[in-house]
Amino acid sequence: MDLKETHYEIENSIALITLNRPDEMNALTPTMRRELIGLFEDADRNDSVRAVVVTGSGKAFCAGADLSSGGSSFDRSGQDGRDVSISGHRDGGGQISLSIFRCRKPVIAAINGHAVGVGITMTLPMDIRVVAEDAKIGFVFARRGVVPEACSSWFLPRIVGVSKAAELVYTARVFRAAQEAASGLFNYVVPREQVLSKAMSIAREITENAAPVSVALSKALLWHGLTEDDPQSVHLIDSRCFYWAGSQRDAYEGIQSFLEKRPPTFTMSVSADMPDFYPWWKEPKV
Repeated sequence: MDLKETHYEIENSIALITLNRPDEMNALTPTMRRELIGLFEDADRNDSVRAVVVTGSGKAFCAGADLSSGGSSFDRSGQDGRDVSISGHRDGGGQISLSIFRCRKPVIAAINGHAVGVGITMTLPMDIRVVAEDAKIGFVFARRGVVPEACSSWFLPRIVGVSKAAELVYTARVFRAAQEAASGLFNYVVPREQVLSKAMSIAREITENAAPVSVALSKALLWHGLTEDDPQSVHLIDSRCFYWAGSQRDAYEGIQSFLEKRPPTFTMSVSADMPDFYPWWKEPKV
């Protein structure tokens, strides 16, 4: 891809995606949206990538949507010079969130600075969030006359609970990350200069120790288990996955490396070696 508003690099099996509009506090544009979707799709299918870290350039992570067009910034009835119906519209933030949700690799948010509006909602489908303690965070939609987007009405209550989600969304207040350190919204709240290093250390722990296919299946079990009505249903899915995984070469390697007290060498890949019953859930048409 010819990247204009993001940066992408892969090193030691970790893909680092950087939002790269520092002079505009990395405010989201259609160009950035398209690039992010493409990058998550690439990370998903690229077997050299075993974990993804997302951060921002400059002092902010993402200040939200670019509002340079003024009061009509959120008017979606006309896009790219064409009329768009209410039934035909698809939220751009949601398209980013779904590309993250579909990525089979673990995604870690390194929220190095302010994250407001879509700047915070796009991190909710990421698996782990590390944030700067002084970062300003805000689900500010009601103060802009709109509503939460980026599938956040599904993700946020599952992360922090319905009551806390309601407080954050209804008040639409802006807060320092440290004020919500105990809410469950963030895994780690650290000094700003430690955000990226902490996120990268988590990514390295995954890439150096965990089997890629095991991680991909575990990610699917965690996220899609949230949609099951009963633990007995999850038990059936767990049983099927464990039965399959236990007979694969990565399981043999995982046990042998443990017994021989050496680092494991896993050889199965997400692109080629997922079980034939994956995915086990029904994908809606969006």
